[in-house]
Amino acid sequence: MALHHFHLKANWPGGRNSDGSIEAGNLKTKISIPPEMDGPGVGTNPDEMLLGAAATCYIITLAAMIERASLPLKEMSMTSEGIVDVTDGVFTYKKIIHRPVVSLTSEATEVDYRKLKKLVHKAETSCMISRAIQGNVEIELEETIQ
Repeated sequence: MALHHFHLKANWPGGRNSDGSIEAGNLKTKISIPPEMDGPGVGTNPDEMLLGAAATCYIITLAAMIERASLPLKEMSMTSEGIVDVTDGVFTYKKIIHRPVVSLTSEATEVDYRKLKKLVHKAETSCMISRAIQGNVEIELEETIQ
């Protein structure tokens, strides 16, 4: 078994509406509460970072699966949406919706497209971030395959 360790340093100089910073490897950014939650909106925030982690994990996992399956990938892009519910002052990350758009080259066969459709869904259940938040945050796919 291989264990990979990731480290993060956070600085937060004040109260709720202050702004701070984080550093973790190549990630160096300001952080604060987003304006949607009555914060200053400086830098990024935990909601965006969770969405970013889920999205990047998914698209990298999908790219690796497409490569291993030797599918003739033309291009791939994605948008993602995070939905946070606020009920009685309690913030709950409810859902993440990934909207991948995957195009294969003109050499692709019907078999390739069937494989791709399966991989688009399998990547979500294979991504370690999706597995980490499973049971807490619903993840939905709205894929476009071309």
